Amino acid sequence: MDDYRRIADRLADDIAAGRLGPGERLPPQRLFARRRGIAGSTAGRVYGELVRRGLVVGEVGRGTFVRATPAEPGAGRGLTEPATTAPVNLELNYPSAPGQSELLAPTLAPLLRPDVLTEAMRPAPADGTPSARETAASLLATAGWHPSPYWLLFTGNARQAIAATLASLVRPGGRVGVEPLTYPVVKEIAARLGITLVPLTADEDGPRPESVAAAHRSAPLSALYVQPTLHNPTSLTMSEERRRHLADVVIDLGIPVVEDRIWSFLADGDPFAVHAPRLTHVVDGLSKRVAPGLTVGFAVVPPYRGEAVADAIRSGGWGAGRFAMEAAVRWIEDGTVERLVAAKRADAAHRQRILREELHGFSVRSDPRAYYAWWELPAPWRADTFTAAAAAHGIAVTPGPAFAVDPGRTPDAVRLGLASAAVPDLRRALRTLAGVAREVR
Repeated sequence: MDDYRRIADRLADDIAAGRLGPGERLPPQRLFARRRGIAGSTAGRVYGELVRRGLVVGEVGRGTFVRATPAEPGAGRGLTEPATTAPVNLELNYPSAPGQSELLAPTLAPLLRPDVLTEAMRPAPADGTPSARETAASLLATAGWHPSPYWLLFTGNARQAIAATLASLVRPGGRVGVEPLTYPVVKEIAARLGITLVPLTADEDGPRPESVAAAHRSAPLSALYVQPTLHNPTSLTMSEERRRHLADVVIDLGIPVVEDRIWSFLADGDPFAVHAPRLTHVVDGLSKRVAPGLTVGFAVVPPYRGEAVADAIRSGGWGAGRFAMEAAVRWIEDGTVERLVAAKRADAAHRQRILREELHGFSVRSDPRAYYAWWELPAPWRADTFTAAAAAHGIAVTPGPAFAVDPGRTPDAVRLGLASAAVPDLRRALRTLAGVAREVR
């Protein structure tokens, strides 16, 4: 078997010779390993070596791209100017409020008492504890929606809640209707579960109800997965009228719905579930509200679906950790989560103002409450080449095709995650990206 460094050397030669050009996407590591007849771990080391040498950028699962090659005389700088400052990651998107750790720490101290810790280290069932159910239900409630604690289940995070609900609803080979641009992790979950995602026709108001009916007539849909509030990546929020019309269709056809509300804490309003309560499975979590390192996912399910989803949680190993659950209960009850949400709403609004200032004049779609933006790139930029150009300046962005369900309809756009970078770094990165985009106009 070839040493991983020798394989990396060959790829480096291909990049230097132009056989692999700037912005070109490398195959997924599993496919690369299969083609080369090497172990998956060896492929991972090859890609890691190329990253270490500064020849490629990206993340497995979203895409690995060739970085810029040295400039030729007279060439534009968009793909060639090297980064001169510390990297800025606009791909990751986990908000953190000022003083967040100091705010969270006092609540954890009582959990470290031996008697309390003993209980907190026990396994947690899928339906949690009575206090956890009551507390989580109060957190998720809105003006017009009060979920019953009896139909609330817990997972390690919201991603696992999505996986469990889909696994409980859809058999391998089944079809799930989704927005044409959707959360990339849902694409990965569907691939692992053997589920086919069906892109629905959508407009500025979300999925069109007639598209759901048409897709269901073509071959029955086992479920819908939707993000009606602050859709990722476009940040669109579905109108009440569209929600009612969509609910009429799913009720008429009997199609279950998985509603992802992970970003809904940034916006007021009721979930889609108020319009179709007996079909809708609401998924949420604390990773964005609080922090990704100690989080809990929630699934509010229709009454008759509780045991099926709980079985999926158990069989998938997607249950919540008891310690995290106990910490979450305390953070919610003492008002810590509420204070974090208020701080993050203000922070998101501030970052949106910076976005509007720095990318003024470009085609950028974003809700002023959201922590992300969808940038439709000016011609002749493509998503892959712009991603590589951004990386050459030390800025990571997510290429639009990562969200596209139909591989034949890949948008020349990028998603900008506004949450993780420090504010001065965010402003500098956005200003740099604007300059890159203008250089080839």
